[in-house]
Formats: sequence, structure tokens, C-alpha cells
Amino acid sequence: LMEPIQIMRILLQLKDQFLIAEDAEITMECNPGTLTEDKLAGYRHLGVNRLSIGLQSANDKELKLLGRIHSFDDFVKNYRLARKLGFRNINVDLMQSLPGQTLDDWRTTLEKVVQLLPEHISAYSLSIEPGTPFYNMYGTPEGAKQLPDEQTDRAMYHFTGKYLAQHGYHRYEISNYARGEKECRHNLAYWTMKDYIGFGQSAASYLQGKRFSNPRDPKEYRLHIPEAYSEYRAMEPQTVEAAMEEYMFLGLRLTAGISEEDFYRCFGVSFEEVYGSVADSLVRQMVLKREWGRVFLTDLGIDVSNQVLAHFLF
Repeated sequence: LMEPIQIMRILLQLKDQFLIAEDAEITMECNPGTLTEDKLAGYRHLGVNRLSIGLQSANDKELKLLGRIHSFDDFVKNYRLARKLGFRNINVDLMQSLPGQTLDDWRTTLEKVVQLLPEHISAYSLSIEPGTPFYNMYGTPEGAKQLPDEQTDRAMYHFTGKYLAQHGYHRYEISNYARGEKECRHNLAYWTMKDYIGFGQSAASYLQGKRFSNPRDPKEYRLHIPEAYSEYRAMEPQTVEAAMEEYMFLGLRLTAGISEEDFYRCFGVSFEEVYGSVADSLVRQMVLKREWGRVFLTDLGIDVSNQVLAHFLF
């Protein structure tokens, strides 16, 4: 929704307040239905060097079902325009397990997207959340019958990994795939518990062991701004137990998993001492592996990742 001049004011303010690395990854989230050549050219001029485009599906009927205002042709035109303007790092967001979607439908979407050779693809399963229009439509037992069953969802997921691997994409996180070394730095910071700061209404931050969010309500947010960091300074860092839990359930989203050596470096206690018995049990269930000093989910473990990760809560 914002014009390039507004983005420029934000970036200039950030550069005035922080030391920004020359090779910083600067990503703009884009909706194919609202992109224009002027916006893309403006982003490029301002130093944006990565785009994340919310395609979701290459099937126009599925896009209408999702309430999207763009068609697949709109996406392709904007994608090619972005390439013409010099963008060399583009992510495409996709969504599987849509109402009425079959494995063949999903295969067609993947084929059409891979032909364009984006550097990064994010592929998520549709999540039906309470309080949303989709929940009202598909959250009931009767409505759920219109959604692909769990077996079909898993078939789509496994097909995605195999198909993208055949075309040069490696999975580095449960739902993210990259060509070459184009893993998203922004997302990797979340999963490896690096510090990050979020600005604006309801934005979340993680800074020096403290996790906090800005208010969602506009009026409350405006009142909150002058005291935001005094509140942060008064906060207590996470407990060691909470930090360990997050280290595990964020780190295990990565296909490389977590390093036992890094765990010791972070917490001053061995992984074996804290989680050894839990890990051994999960290894016997073939949902976890421990090899060469690393702990990571198996393919079966990824399928039941929520249940596996719950074992690492104290």
C-alpha cells in the first residue's frame, strides 16, 4: 500500500539510526495485485535487493477462492518486470491443501513456478484459524470435508521436496527451499535465535534474551512509543528453561537441526544432560536423528513435528 517515497523515509530513518551492512538483505513483501512498474523501480532505486511475492497458487480458481485480487498472469507480468528492473533474488510464496485442491493441481502450480526459476520458494499448508472467514466456512466437521485430507496434505508435502530437489532447490527449513546460497537471512535469524527488532504496530522483537511486542491497538501504540524502550530495559530476560525450549523448537525447524556444541556454548550445560533421554526415545521412534554432533528431524519427524517438538518443553 505504501508508495516508494514513504518506504524511502523509513529506510533513511533506519540508516540514520543504525549501521547497515553494505551487503544487507533488504526484502520487500509484494502483492501481485498491487505491484506497479513505478513501485518496483522505486524499491530497486532505494536499495531493496530481495522481493517476496505472495502468489499462493498458479490456479486462478484457487486464487479467487482465497480472495486474492490477482491472477497468475498478473503475477507472471510483475515477476518478469522485476527481473527486467534488476532484481536477482526473488521468493515466491505458495499455499497447498486448499479447498478442493488435488495433488495434480498442486503439481501444476509447482511446475509453473519452477519454470520461472525464482531463487527461493516458500510452500505452506493452509491453516484454518479461529476468527477468520475461512474458519467459518471450513472449521466445522462438514466444512472440513471440502479440504484435502491429512494423507493428501502429506503427499503434497513430500512431492514438493522431491520435485524441487530435482530442479535444484534444497530444503533448508520445513517449508522453505532455496537455489544455491539464497536462503532467507531474515528467516534464518528467527530460527537460530539471532537478535531482531520490529518497528510499528504489533511488531515483535527479540533482543538480548528479551522477547516483546508493540501494542496492536493504534491508540495504545501511539501512547506506548515514547516509553517503548524504557519498558524493554525493565524487562527480565527469558529464563534459561524458556530459552532452551525455544532453541530446540526453532532450531529443529531447520533441516540441519541444532548443534550439540552450540547448545553447550549457549547454555553452559551439555545437550545430553538436559535432553539426552528425550532425544534417545525420539531416535528409537525414528522421528529424530543424532549424528556428527547434530540433532535433527527425520522425514517422519517432520510429518509429526508438532508432537515431536512438544517433547522438548519442560
